[in-house]
Amino acid sequence: MQRREMLRILSAGAVLPALSPDLFAFFRDSHPPEGYALRTLNPHQNATVVAMIDQIIPETDTPGAKAAHVNEFIDVILTEWAHGDERKNFLDGLADVDKKSGELFAKNFPDASPAQQLSLLRAMDEAAAFESSTHPLPDRDELENRDKQLEGSFFSVFKRLTLHGYYTSEIGFTQELKLEIIPGAQHGCVPRGPGQGNADG
Repeated sequence: MQRREMLRILSAGAVLPALSPDLFAFFRDSHPPEGYALRTLNPHQNATVVAMIDQIIPETDTPGAKAAHVNEFIDVILTEWAHGDERKNFLDGLADVDKKSGELFAKNFPDASPAQQLSLLRAMDEAAAFESSTHPLPDRDELENRDKQLEGSFFSVFKRLTLHGYYTSEIGFTQELKLEIIPGAQHGCVPRGPGQGNADG
């Protein structure tokens, strides 16, 4: 399946605005250096995150979220930025993914087959979309506020971090979007995602 089709399925209903220069710079600075050691995610939680991001942005003709170390980006956000309750909600959400996987497939999520993983993520995506449809959408100022990025249902937050982490990584920005990162430059915005800008995944 092409990356654009995968993202069309898993990103339906997601609110992914163009990033302001400040928020883009914040996410860029949140990418850890080579050799980063996880500080919040334990090995199993990390395996679950890696399996999920690999389904949302898999490797195709360009590297995917796993190659861009989006799991490490998420760990930085959870460690250095998230409040205690936000961190707990995220980790509880990861545990719930395993619980649902165990109920459906008698396996933890990382051990489920790719088809099983995708089936569960689609169901979670539909549930998150339904939940968001029953609440008013936040305005643009709220969406570009760093302090609002971890608000919402677990899967909505997970998708948001995955997409922002990928498209502000060097791999996502230069290889997928085919844009140039100029140190110290002000970037007006980042395309919203595949099919809405320069992405042609």
